[in-house]
Amino acid sequence: MKFPIVRISFLPIAGMAIFPFILIKKGRYKQDKVFINHEKIHLVQQIELLFVVFYLLYLLHYFYNLMRYLNHDRAYRNIVFEKEAYSKESDLEYLTQRSYCQWIRFF
Repeated sequence: MKFPIVRISFLPIAGMAIFPFILIKKGRYKQDKVFINHEKIHLVQQIELLFVVFYLLYLLHYFYNLMRYLNHDRAYRNIVFEKEAYSKESDLEYLTQRSYCQWIRFF
């Protein structure tokens, strides 16, 4: 799947996926295949959950984790969607063989 990559220099983080775009802070990230693959995994997750449900579950899981860990980084890294994306970002063929809603396996 191809998604437009848009550079936004004032983005407060390195990158993020908001369907159908991959937003990046620095132009050099466009060449980082692992970084882009991570964001593409999020875009597929968003499609599977019809966008609004993805964002709702993402935020709910983040706040649950924040109460659980009392630490932003641990809360973020343990969001089920992030767990899938981080664990599979280096596998550049992952999205071609990924089953529907694989993120569920990361609970």
